[in-house]
Amino acid sequence: MAGTLELIPLQGFPLVEPGDDLAQLLADSLRENQLALVEGDVLVIAQKVVSKAEDRYVRLAEVEPGERAQELAQQADKDPRQVQLILDESRDILRVRPGVIIAEHRNGYVLANAGIDKSNIPIDPEDPRVLLLPRDPDASALSLRNTLAAHCGIAPQVIINDSLGRAWRNGTVGIAIGTAGLDPLFTQIGDSDLFGNLLEVTEPAVADELAAAASLVMGQAAEACPAVLARGTSLPAAEGGSGRLIREKSLDMFR
Repeated sequence: MAGTLELIPLQGFPLVEPGDDLAQLLADSLRENQLALVEGDVLVIAQKVVSKAEDRYVRLAEVEPGERAQELAQQADKDPRQVQLILDESRDILRVRPGVIIAEHRNGYVLANAGIDKSNIPIDPEDPRVLLLPRDPDASALSLRNTLAAHCGIAPQVIINDSLGRAWRNGTVGIAIGTAGLDPLFTQIGDSDLFGNLLEVTEPAVADELAAAASLVMGQAAEACPAVLARGTSLPAAEGGSGRLIREKSLDMFR
């Protein structure tokens, strides 16, 4: 996989609204940026625009917090209605401190507040709402891949990325929460290193590495760049989604 990697932002991407055809917007943006897909291209797409297109908004006025949400809200100093949504979106609550709830999302990844937030969405103080993660990011990625193939004649590999913190490290990085058309892990177990030593555990999370690289180009604030074309990866095609990135709980030493 060694070589030159290009990260090309899709400039001028429009604001996404519920019900928008995201694949069509991506195809139009590729043309407007004078880009044509080629075999092996990877499109990295921000979770936020996928959630918006799928109308994953929830008005807090429509949420009735239960007793558990009320208790956690006091510990975390959060709106109990948002805490109820965190509980609804999670398999388990792992840690709580003022300002943050670390949850195991129902799709398996561990992140703050089950990925629910208010950033980069219009807010009405009189009627606040939040945005949830896509219901099934792997299915969303596969749908985008298939529809883009119909629009463009090439089926790109697709990564849906989001930002989250990591155990033992400050700051956030981009990770893949949904993939289609590629194996998110590049297994090199059994290969030899530069000195002929057998690799026993080497398994780069290539989908996460690309998600993080694209996040640098996307930005996190007002950059309005939710899609990046990664070219030059030469990742082998594969079926399945991002599930191989989730460590089994029995092997998770961080909980």
